[in-house]
Amino acid sequence: MNIKYLRKKKFAVYGLGITGLSVINFFKRNNIKEFYTWDDTIFKKNNFKKKKFLKILDIVDYIVISPGIDIKVSKFEKKLLFNKKKIITDIDLFFLINNVRNSILVTGTNGKSTTCKLIHHILKKNKFKTLLAGNIGKPILDTKYNSKIIYVIETSSYQLSYSKFLKPRYAMILNITNDHLDWHGSMNNYIKSKFKIFENQTKNDFAILKENKLKIIFKKFGFQSNLNFISNDIFKKNSIKNNYLNQKMNLNNLDFAYTVLRKFKIKRKNFIKATSSFKGLPHRYELFFKFKNMEFINDSKATSFESTKYALMNSNNIIWILGGQPKINDKIKIKAFKKKIIKTYIIGNHAKFFSKQIKKDINFLIKNQLKEVVEDILKKNILHKKKITILFSPASASFDQFKNFVDRGNKFKYFVKLYAKKYL
Repeated sequence: MNIKYLRKKKFAVYGLGITGLSVINFFKRNNIKEFYTWDDTIFKKNNFKKKKFLKILDIVDYIVISPGIDIKVSKFEKKLLFNKKKIITDIDLFFLINNVRNSILVTGTNGKSTTCKLIHHILKKNKFKTLLAGNIGKPILDTKYNSKIIYVIETSSYQLSYSKFLKPRYAMILNITNDHLDWHGSMNNYIKSKFKIFENQTKNDFAILKENKLKIIFKKFGFQSNLNFISNDIFKKNSIKNNYLNQKMNLNNLDFAYTVLRKFKIKRKNFIKATSSFKGLPHRYELFFKFKNMEFINDSKATSFESTKYALMNSNNIIWILGGQPKINDKIKIKAFKKKIIKTYIIGNHAKFFSKQIKKDINFLIKNQLKEVVEDILKKNILHKKKITILFSPASASFDQFKNFVDRGNKFKYFVKLYAKKYL
C-alpha cells in the first residue's frame, strides 16, 4: 500500500491518548481527510456522538485502536467485534506504507523495554543509525521512515492482539508468564497475541526464542520464519562490566540482544564494550538513593511476582514493600527468599490478597499509604548498623492508588527524599 491508496480510505480512530493523537497528526501530514475520532473519557456523556460513531464503525475501511483499549468492555463491544477484521494499530500503518527493511520487534512479559533500549544503545555505539519506537520512545507514526535506519520497536500483547500487517525482519519473544489475563481472558489468548509477532514473517526473516516450550508453540503455528535460539546465559554473571546488566534479571535480556545483534556483524568484544556505558531505565530495579546504612531501590515496574522475584534474588537484608492491584492467577511464592527478607510492608487496597499468600512464610505490617511506610522505615532503621536494602517491588499493578507504575515509582522516590531530610 501507499499514501495514495490510504487517501481513498475511511478511518475511525478509537482512543485519543499519545498513540491516537500521533495517528491523527499522521493523517493530517499526509492529507488523509476522511477520519472520525472517539475517546471514552472525552465523549462519555455525549449520546449523539456515540450513536454517530456506532454508525461510522460500519462504513469505515479501518479502525485504528489505541493500545490498552479492551473492546470486550467497550461501549461499542458488539459493533467492534462485528468489525474486528477492520481493526489495526498505528504500527500496522507504519508497516503498510513503508517497505521496512530493518526492524527489530521485541515482545515478552518481562524485560521488553530494557532489551529494546539495550539493542538501541549497542547499535548506536557501533555506528548504526537506529530509532527506538512503539511502547518505548516515540510513537512510530511520529517518525519519518528512512530505509537506512534500524527500527527497534517494543510491542505489547495489547498491540499484537489487534495487529494484522506487522512484518519485522527480526522478531523475538523474551518470555511468557501470567500477565494481563483480565484483558485477554485466558492464558491461551495471551500466548496467541504474543506469537502474532511472527505471523507475517517469511523464510527470509528471523524469529528468536529460548529453546524451550515456546519452540513447540512456534512449530504448532507453522510460521515460516528462520527460527533462531539463544543459548542460556551466554554472558555469565560479571562477564559484563556493568553492575546493572550483571543482575540476574538482565542476563536473559543480554542473551537476546547479543543473538540479534550478531546478525548485524557486531563482534562480541564490541558488544561488551558498548554495554559498559548502558544505563538502566527508571523504575526497573533502580538504585536511586543511599542514606546512612540504607539503599533504596525503586522497582515499581514489577507488576507481577514473576518480575519481583528477580529483584528479591538480587538483594539481601531486604525490607520489602509490596501491594497494589493483583494480577489474575498470580501467586506470591516467597519460601525461596524468606531468609533474605528482614521485614515486609503491604500497601494498597488489596492487602488481604497479599497477606493471605505470605502469612505462612514471613511477618508483615499493613499500612495503606506508601508515604506511611517510607516514614516508618526511616524512623525505625536509621540506627541500624547492618547494610539493608529497601526494595519497593510491588508485585502488582498500580491502578488501585496510582495512575500507572511511573506515577507510583516517582511517588516512592519523592517520599524517600522528603522524609530522609528529617534525619540529615
